[in-house]
Amino acid sequence: MFPSSDLSFSASSMFSAYASLTGFLMLFRSMLHDFVPEQLRSYLSGLLDRFFTPKSKNLTVIIDENFGFNRNQVFDAAEMYLRNKIGPDTERLRVGKTPKQKHFTISIEKGEEIFDTFENSEVKWSYVQSENEKSEKVKRYYELTFEKKLRDKIMGSYLSHVVEEAEEMKRNLRVVKLYSRDVYASDDDDGSAGGNWGCINLEHPSTFDTLAMDPNAKTKIIDDLERFLKRREFYKRVGKAWKRGYLLYGPPGTGKSSLIAAMANYLKFDVFDLELSSIYDNGELKRILLSTTNRSILVIEDIDCNAEVRDREAEDQQSEEAKRKVTLSGILNFIDGLWSSFGDERIIVFTTNHKERLDPALLRPGRMDMHINMSYCTGLGFRTLVSNYLGLDGLNHPLCEEIEKLIDSTEVTPAELAEELMQDDDTDVVLRGVISFVEKRKVERSKPKKEEAFIFKAKVVGDDDDEKKSGSLNCVKKKACKRKGKFKTY
Repeated sequence: MFPSSDLSFSASSMFSAYASLTGFLMLFRSMLHDFVPEQLRSYLSGLLDRFFTPKSKNLTVIIDENFGFNRNQVFDAAEMYLRNKIGPDTERLRVGKTPKQKHFTISIEKGEEIFDTFENSEVKWSYVQSENEKSEKVKRYYELTFEKKLRDKIMGSYLSHVVEEAEEMKRNLRVVKLYSRDVYASDDDDGSAGGNWGCINLEHPSTFDTLAMDPNAKTKIIDDLERFLKRREFYKRVGKAWKRGYLLYGPPGTGKSSLIAAMANYLKFDVFDLELSSIYDNGELKRILLSTTNRSILVIEDIDCNAEVRDREAEDQQSEEAKRKVTLSGILNFIDGLWSSFGDERIIVFTTNHKERLDPALLRPGRMDMHINMSYCTGLGFRTLVSNYLGLDGLNHPLCEEIEKLIDSTEVTPAELAEELMQDDDTDVVLRGVISFVEKRKVERSKPKKEEAFIFKAKVVGDDDDEKKSGSLNCVKKKACKRKGKFKTY
């Protein structure tokens, strides 16, 4: 232990030394101000700060609202991305909504900070808004602060992650458009499509969850769509246009249009509905197709009803005037020729009630990559309908099992069953009505049709030896149609 007198002496000595140092610094500062030029003083001050001020371990990146004369994509991405990072500790928020928006837009106010974690590394976002008194302009930007050692990670993979997440969020909020050349441009038209396309919002509520299809078939379609979206680099590497073709075939009322709507709602792709009969020639077809946008679905329904595109070999026998119209070769050239490389993320959908009528050249892979049979309803499909229309699980109702067995043994479309499920508010009454309807349909399907009976008779008594030898039902049907004029030629 030191004596108290020694402690007093030490404290007194330290105070005297501090006073002397302070006096010296004040004298030095006065002399520095009087005899040293201002520029030299600034240089010496900065030099002292560099050596005696502790260095920060953090780096701050400024993300301005504008990049040169253009909008800064990273700023917009950060604004969108941070909406999902707002936590309960945030004290001030900005809220807005335009007449066309369905949801409120929420973002942080100036001075607020948001912390984010990426691959076990923490970053801090700050929103800054400053006003320039001279120009009266408001400058907006984000400050992104992180440790200097994380610079490569943040400037590379993290900012790329922010942009990708923001794009996905925008896609989910996007309103899907239905384009047609038969409608005028509405207030909702953003003008992104040319070629005299008008559009409305696609309000069709169909989703893959509500489709009355076999679950395995739906899963296969969803997996194919997901794989298509992720293969940008693959298509580029193998030298193929980034597009995908789907052929939907089957009887009327089996849900082809509903499937198209479900695909559009799932992908957030706009739909371009093209009526071939309204197009004069291949040149106009080319101009119209080139005016469609990326991330879109081009739909040509009932392709078999267009005689010009059924048979490519028949084009050689057409007149000059007929050749100037839309032809199968013109469509194939755009789907699979040099013009097919125009645009990205394009889906082409053809629908038909009679697949056998189409030219094989239209059906091969690379044009129609996936053929989807929209068949009559099955028992599993009926469970989806019961859930949609009656809000119950078909497995828990005693009548549903009987209905499923009946449906699996006859031919009835989802559209017909949906109409029956809307006939009454009482569940038991509705299901009994469905049983009666399916049983009646089963009896009708089992009866031989008059047309078939007539064709069989024509086959037996026909006077064409070739028809007798071949026994071809189609040949006899053509002959019978020509003689009686009652039936269509297949």
